[in-house]
Amino acid sequence: MQLDTLKVFCDVVDSKSFSKAARLNRVTQSAISQQIRALERRYDRKLLDRAPRAIQPTPAGEKFYEAARQVLARFEELEAVMREESDEAEGPVTLATIHSVGLHEIQQHLKELMRRYPRVSVRMSYRRSDQVYDEVAAGDADVGLVAYPREKRELEMIPFSEDRLVVVVPPDHLYARKGEISLSRLDGINFVAFERDIPTRRAVDKMLRDVGISVEIRMELDNIETVKRAVEIGMGVSILPRAATAPEVAAGTLVAIPITDGDFVRPISILVRRGRSLSRAAEALIEVFSGSRDPVRAVSGDPG
Repeated sequence: MQLDTLKVFCDVVDSKSFSKAARLNRVTQSAISQQIRALERRYDRKLLDRAPRAIQPTPAGEKFYEAARQVLARFEELEAVMREESDEAEGPVTLATIHSVGLHEIQQHLKELMRRYPRVSVRMSYRRSDQVYDEVAAGDADVGLVAYPREKRELEMIPFSEDRLVVVVPPDHLYARKGEISLSRLDGINFVAFERDIPTRRAVDKMLRDVGISVEIRMELDNIETVKRAVEIGMGVSILPRAATAPEVAAGTLVAIPITDGDFVRPISILVRRGRSLSRAAEALIEVFSGSRDPVRAVSGDPG
């Protein structure tokens, strides 16, 4: 049996989907099905219940999953040992991040990482939130950064930061001179929003529902830079993380207004794959980003 087959089985269980496991492993759905059937023939028992909406492991499949995860983790430990030739952190680390965090939240952390570990290199990719989860789970990225993190069986989450949400308007807007604003003032206003599947959009929609108001969505966009450009040209106002608007506020092209209705913050977390043996480069990045001197403790969540 090959390790790839164990990984395929674990990916099917984690994602509850043959098609998603196929995408993660860059093979066809038919190839995934064949590997699972081969496993079931090998052990002469059913390992997965193929329900219409979600695939679930059988009791035997659950045992196989736990054992396979342990084998994969031990193999990754072996790989890490063979890659490391010294105690010094060096080499590449792949970081997948959503646009707003990668562009506006981590620059000082990257500078500190380079200062403390000059032989570490960061390969950064900008992705949508769901893609960050997928890349970390598949091992295509060592570390991920997402906002409004959601629990996933195969991932560990480490707190990174929180960013306050603000109302953002162009400098010639009626509200631009306000020192603060209530969400009720946005009722019926032209609004520039993220696309519906983006976590910050869902959080903003809930904020507005909770105070009983609705806005007029004029544009729905897929990343924060295009949202800011739309607000600058007067397409509508928006609600965005303060840190991400700092360059435009400093340049005078946008105005960020604090919200009076509550303490609205956007949590950001570091993602790593559960049970994965981290390279020293990845450990160094997590140490700097999380503020922990013990990356293993940071990942496991052990109290310090």
